[in-house]
Amino acid sequence: MSQVQAPLTATNSGLAVNNFSNTMNSQMPNRSNVRLVNGTLPPSLHVSSNLNHNTGNSSASHSGSQSRDDSTIVGLHYKIGKKIGEGSFGVLFEGTNMINGLPVAIKFEPRKTEAPQLKDEYRTYKILAGTPGIPQAYYFGQEGLHNILVIDLLGPSLEDLFDWCGRRFSVKTVVQVAVQMITLIEDLHAHDLIYRDIKPDNFLIGRPGQPDANKVHLIDFGMAKQYRDPKTKQHIPYREKKSLSGTARYMSINTHLGREQSRRDDMEAMGHVFFYFLRGQLPWQGLKAPNNKQKYEKIGEKKRLTNVYDLAQGLPIQFGRYLEIVRNLSFEETPDYEGYRMLLLSVLDDLGESADGQYDWMKLNGGRGWDLSINKKPNLHGYGHPNPPNEKSKRHRSKNHQYSSPDNHHHYSQQAQAQAQAQAQAQAQAQAQAQAQAQAQAQALAQQQQQLQQAQAQQQANRYQLEQSDSHYDEEREASKLDPTSYEAYQQQTQQKYAQQQQKQINQKSKQFVNTSPNGQTNKYPYNAQPTINQPDAKNATQDRNSNKSSKGFFSKLGCC
Repeated sequence: MSQVQAPLTATNSGLAVNNFSNTMNSQMPNRSNVRLVNGTLPPSLHVSSNLNHNTGNSSASHSGSQSRDDSTIVGLHYKIGKKIGEGSFGVLFEGTNMINGLPVAIKFEPRKTEAPQLKDEYRTYKILAGTPGIPQAYYFGQEGLHNILVIDLLGPSLEDLFDWCGRRFSVKTVVQVAVQMITLIEDLHAHDLIYRDIKPDNFLIGRPGQPDANKVHLIDFGMAKQYRDPKTKQHIPYREKKSLSGTARYMSINTHLGREQSRRDDMEAMGHVFFYFLRGQLPWQGLKAPNNKQKYEKIGEKKRLTNVYDLAQGLPIQFGRYLEIVRNLSFEETPDYEGYRMLLLSVLDDLGESADGQYDWMKLNGGRGWDLSINKKPNLHGYGHPNPPNEKSKRHRSKNHQYSSPDNHHHYSQQAQAQAQAQAQAQAQAQAQAQAQAQAQAQALAQQQQQLQQAQAQQQANRYQLEQSDSHYDEEREASKLDPTSYEAYQQQTQQKYAQQQQKQINQKSKQFVNTSPNGQTNKYPYNAQPTINQPDAKNATQDRNSNKSSKGFFSKLGCC
């Protein structure tokens, strides 16, 4: 994939998390100022492959927005296309760099979200700039109600490919994918970061037609964390009673136990992914529980009780050996990345195979690749080529043609021709009368419909005035006409969502009041609604209020199982 920004130096790559703001404020002058002063970008910036524009200055984004008419352009020169994904972070659009025509991915995150991640993710991309398998980040800024992040556009995720391959990968494909995944995580650890959210959805291959089309890439660093100081290399301390972070299906046993994560947890989570690809399903999938907390406890217990070699039954023993090794790593121990790669590559030696870069998804659609699998309703005859002509239809046309050929006109007499002309005239007159009647009926019907529409419009206007409908009706009606995958529809939906939230807060404030009883105690039940049990005393009421302030629970924010 073409790299638009040169790699950072070793000094920049070692910047700590808390120095990110200094990194963003120390970049070159704003590119929007260059455009406004000179009227256009200098020729050197048009042809340069080193576009280090100011991505951290949100005001630059706004000034650029004011100087352009197209609302689908963000970050000065990134045009928004179709929506291609949606998740807990926000929405993902495909886009185009209007300077060089290269495709990009544009991530949108609401600025008022409880736990914004795009800024930290952009910081991580800059630390990892130039690392093989890590997409390039081009821009971070603010557009209206959202933070946006522009990165390289890649191909499908391993989870997508897994689905297209019948939810089962061959041993050869898993080994080759596993070796690349281990290398990616090793490079991440070398930059003093741990990933903390290993799952197939975050590992993508390249775009078709590119040299790295089948190379595995790593994206989405919103959960990444520094595990040691970049300068002193001092490891973070061991802690317990930590909140869960990651996807419960793949997270390590130590994470389930509330222990601080380190490099060993990334390695163990990858082992769970390997068995997921080999078996199609993990033993702790599909467990039922009354709530998420109990469900994740059940998953962790099932992981502890499942022997790694039982998990590897019927599979190469090296996968069980890998999981056993990484589960026995100490908190600060450095994983033996090269040893793990050699262990898994020995599987191919036992099978008489080699790591030749051939994957299961390359065999899809008769060997034409995965990209045809995107079409959910493919044309099964030639993938878009027209169907062959109908031979019966051709014979039928030829048969009809012989009765109208000039060689057969002598069978018709002059009398028959005259009768045919008379019949044609009569039919023409009848058709003219029918058309006149139809026109008259259409006019009458149009008048009735117009009167009915006027009456309905008046009735609707009266109803709107009586009900005092909110001002968002027209916006919702216009949004319904837009393409749901368009950026304009997403903007309107977001504006409506914020307006509804603000109105809800206003309504809640107007309904909240405190009723004081004659004995001076506070009644916490609104609208004088009394419970079916005795009124609690002041002490119990205080406990109730404190219990309402307890944590809402981190488990609801985790990935699905």
